[in-house]
Amino acid sequence: MGADRVLAVLIELGDHPQGATLDELSLAMKSPKSTVHRALTSLRRAGLATLVSRGTYALGDEFFRVAFRNFADRPDALRITPILEELTRRYGETAHYAVLDGADVVYRAKTDPPGGAVRLTSVIGGRNPAYRTAVGKLLLSYRITSERELRGLVGEGPLQSRTQHTITDVGALWRELQVSAERGYAVDDQENEVGVNCLAVPVRLDQSGPPAGAVSVSALAFRLPLADLVAEAPAIAAVVRGESVADLQ
Repeated sequence: MGADRVLAVLIELGDHPQGATLDELSLAMKSPKSTVHRALTSLRRAGLATLVSRGTYALGDEFFRVAFRNFADRPDALRITPILEELTRRYGETAHYAVLDGADVVYRAKTDPPGGAVRLTSVIGGRNPAYRTAVGKLLLSYRITSERELRGLVGEGPLQSRTQHTITDVGALWRELQVSAERGYAVDDQENEVGVNCLAVPVRLDQSGPPAGAVSVSALAFRLPLADLVAEAPAIAAVVRGESVADLQ
């Protein structure tokens, strides 16, 4: 059994939190049932998959033990989680930490207010195209140095629209990145989810090189309009840097 096939089955199982049958996995992967079954046998032997009911497979406890232990011990997670909790406490909104992976952002951490004020589609480990998120545009603004380089990354466009506010023109996106780099923060004006504004600031684990990632505050537009969120940019950046917000007032 090839390692690539075993890993492919493991990844596919990750898309089925309620579990999946052998037939469902085989169909999703366009792979023979016998091949998928052998991969499942290897994963179950390692504790990375389990049979939750007759004929239904899911990720195993060993997978989560390794994943959560790794995440909890990451230097960025150890530092970022208290920051996200403070931002959520201060604004009563969802806070994210994300990193750039090619043309996508990957969410490494997320905190929600107790009442779940914003029900977002983002999940830890999930992805979104960088061009339509505040965290993505902020990180791209530090990594991309020309419109030509941007086109090489995202294509010639038009970019796929998620909402009526999504920037789909690559030239307009490049201008947005330039503005974001100059002011030190990026915004998402309902570009990824209707009714949700976001503002992102950089996270530096040290003072050399580009940001390691970005932190954003996501808020319902009717409750915290974008202009009001932008007014909080210095305070949000201060929290991320570990400085006293009172010093800014």
